[in-house]
Amino acid sequence: MPLLDAMPRIRGLRGRPRHRPRRLFADRGYDSDKYRRLIRARGITPKIARRGAPHGSGPGKTRWVVERTFAWLHQFKRLRIRYEIRADLHLGLLQLSCSIICLRRLRTSF
Repeated sequence: MPLLDAMPRIRGLRGRPRHRPRRLFADRGYDSDKYRRLIRARGITPKIARRGAPHGSGPGKTRWVVERTFAWLHQFKRLRIRYEIRADLHLGLLQLSCSIICLRRLRTSF
């Protein structure tokens, strides 16, 4: 819950920035009525996978894309073990690795 409270404002097209997201995706580890109640009290719709539900259903479809992207980025050892202290150097290497990943994907698609 402290993480939800510490979220920065979410900019939109017009009007005041939102303080909270509309939905919150979480895995089975947070499947508890306590967490669902606390999230709803903040005006957020919880999308939490239920224990006992088959894998690949619900929020798992969205999460798989994120996990796959992290796996692609971990091919680059310099990003997996962060050697750079400065954030701008780390961001530059991250952008370079994303460009290499996109280039490889484009080469195989044509």
